[in-house]
Amino acid sequence: MKRTQLFIKTRKDAPADEVAKNAQLLIRAGFVYKVMAGVYAYTPLGIRVIEKIKQIVREEMDAIGGAELIMTALQRPDTWQTTKRWDDDVVDVWFKTQLKDGQEVGLAWSHEEAIIEMMKQHISSYKDLPQYVYQHQTKFRNELRSKSGIMRGREFVMKDMYSVCLDEKQHETFYSACTNAYMRVFERLGIGEDTFVTFASGGAFTKFSHEFQTICDAGEDTVYMNSDRSVVLNEEVLNEDTLKELGVSRDDLTPVTTAEVGNIFNFGTQKSEEMDFSYTDKEGKKQFVYLGSYGIGITRVMGVIAEKMSDDKGLVWHANVAPYKVYLASIGDVSADAENLYKSLKSSNIEVLYDDRDARPGDKFADADLMGIPIRVVISSRTLEEQSVEVKLRSSEDTRLVSLGDISNYIASIEQ
Repeated sequence: MKRTQLFIKTRKDAPADEVAKNAQLLIRAGFVYKVMAGVYAYTPLGIRVIEKIKQIVREEMDAIGGAELIMTALQRPDTWQTTKRWDDDVVDVWFKTQLKDGQEVGLAWSHEEAIIEMMKQHISSYKDLPQYVYQHQTKFRNELRSKSGIMRGREFVMKDMYSVCLDEKQHETFYSACTNAYMRVFERLGIGEDTFVTFASGGAFTKFSHEFQTICDAGEDTVYMNSDRSVVLNEEVLNEDTLKELGVSRDDLTPVTTAEVGNIFNFGTQKSEEMDFSYTDKEGKKQFVYLGSYGIGITRVMGVIAEKMSDDKGLVWHANVAPYKVYLASIGDVSADAENLYKSLKSSNIEVLYDDRDARPGDKFADADLMGIPIRVVISSRTLEEQSVEVKLRSSEDTRLVSLGDISNYIASIEQ
C-alpha cells in the first residue's frame, strides 16, 4: 500500500476528551476514529491489526476442533427470558429497541442463549456430540462509563466459542484444551509472558470462571499473585475459602493491576436444563448436554497491546499483528528506484507500506515511529551510491546498510 492511497493522516495531538493512552496513540497514528465515548471506527490500518489478531485466534480455535459461524446481533426477548437474562435487573447492559411492528429486540451483548437455541435444532443424539462452534462478532454493551479507549467499549469485536459435550469428562477435556489454546494465542500476540489464568467470579454468566489477565497499568482489574506466578486470583474471589482451597496464604499474594483479555465459563448442565437442551444416549435416555463458553475480546486485546507496546514516539507493534512489516520511505529524487524496490518487496510477499508522499524526511520517520511498523527501510540518493538501503528496527536505535540485492532475504530473516 502507498501512503498517498491511504486517506488517513497522523496527528501530533490526541483529542482533548480522550484520556486512554491506547486510544490516544491509535487515533494519532490513524488506526481508529472516535465516534463517541466507547465507540470507535477502524481505518484500513486498524482493520489490518484486527484481522491479524482474529486470524491467530481462528487458527488456534480451528486446531482444537472449532467450527466458525456467525450469529445475528438482533436478539428476540423470548430467547433470553427462559434464563431470566432479558431482565435488566439481571443483565444491566442491554441495548434494547423496537421493530416497526412494535416487537422489542435487543442488540446482543453475548450469544450463549442464542447459540443454544440454534444448536438445539441440530443436536438430538449422542452421535451428534461433541460440537464446538465460534464466531467473531460485534457485541453491544450499554456501559455506564467508558473511559478506557478500545479496552472497554460500548461496541466491540469479540471471539466467542461454545462447547456442547456429552458429559463432564468430555467437557473438562475440551475446557483444558481451550485454556492451552488461549495461552498460545496470547503468546503469539506478544503478551504471553504477562498473561495469566486467573480464578474469578462468573458474574452474569455463572458462579465461577477463569479469566486471562494481562499485567497492564491501564487495566481496570486487580489480581493477587504469588511469587512464582503459579496462583493468580481476582480480588473479587479473594476470601478464606478460596485461599484454603488453593493452599495459599493471603500474605503470599501481591496485588497487580491487570486487564482482562479473555475468559472461559463452565456452565455444566445448568443452562441446558434451563433451556431444555438434551440428547438421547445409547440407552435411549434423555441427558442434558454439558456447556462451556470461551471469549476473547479482539479489539480489547488490540488496546492492551497498544498500551503495553509503545514508547514516547508511538506504537511498537509485535510483528505478528503489525499492519505492515516494513515502512518504506523514499528520500529525495529517487522515485523510480523506490517504486522498483516497493514492487520487489511485494513480489517477495513482504507486507510494505510505501511512504511516497512529497514530505520532509523527519515527517516520514516520525510517522513510521508513531505507526509502530516493525522495520523502517529508507532509500535515498546517498544509499543508492552504495546500491543499498538503510534499515532500522522500530525496537532499536541502530541502523545499518543492506544491499538492494539482499534486502528481501534480510527482512525475511528478521525475528521480532
